[in-house]
Amino acid sequence: MPKHIMRLMVLVAAAAVVGFSAKIYFTDKSYYRYGHYRGDSVAEIAGDTPRFRGSTYCKSCHEKQYAVWADSPHNKPAEGRHVQCEVCHGPVGLHPNREGVPSSFDERLALGAKHVPSSEQIGAPTKLPARKDKTECIQCHEAMPGRPTAQRQVELAAHAGTAPCLSCHDPHAPKISYSGMPDKPKGNAAAGKVLSANCTACHGPGGESTNPVWPNLAGQHATYLINALQAFKSGARPNEMMGGMAAGLNDADMENLAAYFSGRSCKGIGADKAKAALGKKRSASCALCHGPTGVSPNPSWPDLAGQNEAYLEATLKSFKDGGRVHPVMSSVAKTLSDTAIDNLAAFYASANCK
Repeated sequence: MPKHIMRLMVLVAAAAVVGFSAKIYFTDKSYYRYGHYRGDSVAEIAGDTPRFRGSTYCKSCHEKQYAVWADSPHNKPAEGRHVQCEVCHGPVGLHPNREGVPSSFDERLALGAKHVPSSEQIGAPTKLPARKDKTECIQCHEAMPGRPTAQRQVELAAHAGTAPCLSCHDPHAPKISYSGMPDKPKGNAAAGKVLSANCTACHGPGGESTNPVWPNLAGQHATYLINALQAFKSGARPNEMMGGMAAGLNDADMENLAAYFSGRSCKGIGADKAKAALGKKRSASCALCHGPTGVSPNPSWPDLAGQNEAYLEATLKSFKDGGRVHPVMSSVAKTLSDTAIDNLAAFYASANCK
């Protein structure tokens, strides 16, 4: 037999011996006791503390939040929607025990030692805060092809811009939340009427503007009016004329003016019926904040019903071109064509205000 063949056979035999020895040495002794896995792993996994416990585990301590969630679209398993607490808050583990949440077997294996609670966990109850930005919500609600139609989806840029979801929605039920609405300001309408003399040149007697490019104030939400005046005064909403007018007002003056104008009756001025009909169809995306007919359910957001058509057009176009900036409205306006803006303005101008 040629020498080179003999050397090759010896080399192959040596490799086989080394491989077989390595298999015996490195294979756990419990392997194949029950099947193609380590037999000891069964007891190790069974001894792990449960990481996920389900929403009912949370009920005893968080009864109020549980009740809101239980009666929400997030808890409709028959319809394929079952967003449990741990989907957003993470695994419960030992919460609310004062010990740290133990890691899983795989995590302990990766660490090479038994889990030791971190210094932040020792002596303090473990907390399970959910993220308050859009990260959690968009995992299910960002519009994507192929997602179930029963799962509400939104175009992020047009829906709310950079505003966080929690600024409008209850995190435990995906519906608009008005629980944090401010109380109605307690201004003096009589004192506000006296102060309003400085406003009549532009906004008309009683807040009904005689110039269509300036807004009506009659019947507007008091909270919105106060917020607007404060923004003009601070410079957050730049306007040379209104900045100067608001600069001389203190908080009491603003509350008094808001009480006066919000208590006035407003009147719809009418607009082109054909354009208004088209605007009504386009207004669905506005209804969440401004109400189906332009009367906002939130006093911090403005009523649009009965507002001057030219003012509404100018305002939307200002949001669109960046002349006026708002985290929600700037994004919404950029999705509107000039024709859509004209139609929306006609619809709200002709709507009956409160």
